[in-house]
Amino acid sequence: MTAVITVAPTGPIATKADHPGLPTRPEEIAAAVAEGYAAGAAVAHIHLRDEHDRPTADLAIARRTMDLIRERCPVLIQLSTGVGLDVPFAEREALVELRPRMATLNPCSMSFGAGEFRNPPDGVRRLAARMRELGVKPELEIYDTGHLDACLRLLDEQLLVEPLQFSIVLGVRGGMAATARNLMSMVDRLPVGAVWQVIAIGRANLRLTAIGLALGGNARAGLEDTLYLRKGELAAGNEPLVSRAVALAHALDRPVADVGRAEALLGLGER
Repeated sequence: MTAVITVAPTGPIATKADHPGLPTRPEEIAAAVAEGYAAGAAVAHIHLRDEHDRPTADLAIARRTMDLIRERCPVLIQLSTGVGLDVPFAEREALVELRPRMATLNPCSMSFGAGEFRNPPDGVRRLAARMRELGVKPELEIYDTGHLDACLRLLDEQLLVEPLQFSIVLGVRGGMAATARNLMSMVDRLPVGAVWQVIAIGRANLRLTAIGLALGGNARAGLEDTLYLRKGELAAGNEPLVSRAVALAHALDRPVADVGRAEALLGLGER
């Protein structure tokens, strides 16, 4: 069974003070994505930063980042509409107008660490409908059990098209704890034919990535999810984390998808 590997180079939380190699400028993000692609990633999950390294949904920055990535490699671009806790939903949802191959769709509001991640129901439905119109595949990020039920309601309302693509996010304070039991419980509840990956934040990243791959899921790797290659050792960048995920897949006798195979596995239409 082929595994799709995603590189997540930046995220909305960490700063260069946390990791001096964190890519935040469009040129840095594009270079990190190209390295991840060369290591085996077929998808790039993209967060954007402004000139002060703050999360942003600025369309000019997004367009430039996407253009620079496309100049360097043919990776499938997945824009995050989560962006950051302080960015208004209206600005976040406008990112899909750039028509990336994929974009995140977060179905519910929730506590997120010390903050609040706002995803109002009417806005989520509006965004899901617009993504369907544009042919942008939703990556459904579910942080708790009720988030899955919310996604299934969107499917019932014909706002989503199967196969559904899920990211099961574990380890965020306010969502599910990063445990194997929680992961297996969520996998058991996914609809037949769904595509999924586990996103384990922090110290549980390696263990749960391995369990997810062993269960037949895909994998995400990069500095968004963990800054460390192993305990006490900062990763030199995104490439070592992607290479580690690729090695895990190979150790489980799972070949890694190239871009063409990933398009088919993820149910992406022609573009």
